Amino acid sequence: MSVTQRKLTTILSADVQGYSRLMEADEEGTLGTLEQYRDSMARLIASHGGRVVNTWGDGLLAEFPSVVEAVRAAVDTQNELAEHNAGRPTTSRMLFRIGINLGDVIVEGDDLYGDGVNIAARLQTQAAPGGIVISNTVYDQVRNKVAVGFDFLGNLSVKNIHEGVPSYAVRIGEAAVEPLPASSSPERPFGRPPETALPYRSKPFWDGLFALRPARVGRKASVLGVIALAIVAVNLLSWNGTFWAVWPLLAFAVVIGLVWAKSTPLVDTSVASLGVIAASIVAINLLTWHGEFWAKWPLLGLAIVAALRLAASRGARRDAAGRLP
Repeated sequence: MSVTQRKLTTILSADVQGYSRLMEADEEGTLGTLEQYRDSMARLIASHGGRVVNTWGDGLLAEFPSVVEAVRAAVDTQNELAEHNAGRPTTSRMLFRIGINLGDVIVEGDDLYGDGVNIAARLQTQAAPGGIVISNTVYDQVRNKVAVGFDFLGNLSVKNIHEGVPSYAVRIGEAAVEPLPASSSPERPFGRPPETALPYRSKPFWDGLFALRPARVGRKASVLGVIALAIVAVNLLSWNGTFWAVWPLLAFAVVIGLVWAKSTPLVDTSVASLGVIAASIVAINLLTWHGEFWAKWPLLGLAIVAALRLAASRGARRDAAGRLP
């Protein structure tokens, strides 16, 4: 007789707002964007100690051993996807809604089931596009540990949960709070006052640099341009027969190229980054030219990696298309 395995864990549920509309407008483009955004989500989930449990259609389910890290991963995800969306037309932006719950779940292999999962999925439906909604069990664990604000939404009605689930919207960026149905309780549980919004940053400086909005990319490029001109001026004013400024100029060019690769919606982020790296290798070869084009070998390696990436991308698109209802 088999014994049902259970455990207490933090569940993150996410799906795309208006996915059917996006698919009707552009199936291939939407699947490509979904894959790119899921890759970003999976990377951020893993970086916070979580794992992706399952994906289906436009949905994603993940779990975390830490409640705090789950909320941080969700905030990082929405911030990074907002940067991606900033460079896209309004009508083609892909906005995820995220719900997070701490609860007891049933474990079957790598899959999770039960009310703990159902509550996370229900919370997700209440989130604003680009927003996050958490249960009171999550709020109790993170309210003094994560530097974001919270807005109480009332008691969320969930199937098989008689008293409802008190829920909170995480206050990040410009995400709006969607109103709850009229049946939701307007009272704040336990007399808790609203939390004060605080700035949240868990990413290091360089991660922020490579996830800039297009307008900020332009400003950053202008600043780097002024610094580059200053370096050239110093080189010329202290001229000793060597144009050493070419190396910091190349470094600036690589930084700008990687910023572009991170923010462009035109091509896969990984492939664009590989292209920038390839161009920098060619530049180094030419600047240190000794009669041999040694860059052909690393270029071949990068080309193989890019081809594998594109092949995997197309395979994932076909699989996703096959899973769609």
